[in-house]
Amino acid sequence: MDYEDQLTRALEESPEIVREESRFEVPSAEVRKEGNTTIVENFQAVVKRLNRPESHLLKFLQAELGTSAHIDESGRARLTGGFRQARIADAVDDYTNGFVMCPECGLPDTQLTTEQGVNVIDCDACGAISPVRE
Repeated sequence: MDYEDQLTRALEESPEIVREESRFEVPSAEVRKEGNTTIVENFQAVVKRLNRPESHLLKFLQAELGTSAHIDESGRARLTGGFRQARIADAVDDYTNGFVMCPECGLPDTQLTTEQGVNVIDCDACGAISPVRE
């Protein structure tokens, strides 16, 4: 057998690799309006999936949406003002891209740490350390 025959045989016998689109999916924000307040019902599920402190995500949402907010006794985020689900979902996506996903390898296996007074994303997957905007 020559090289071309061996290559053809190897390709035919190789299993097809099915690439998983994403192993990291953040739950969509479940939003409900209550008067002049928007409630993110599944805030704790989002925080848990992102593996970040709830106070950090809440602070980001407040800045991004230009509002005040707090976490109620049930663990839900209560945002002052009326916001559409899509707007909150976009803000969570921005947070995920800026504070969770590694800018080098694109994986979510990261932690927020501080090095020499600078907040950074420390990637457990590739070892990259990247500064984050605050």
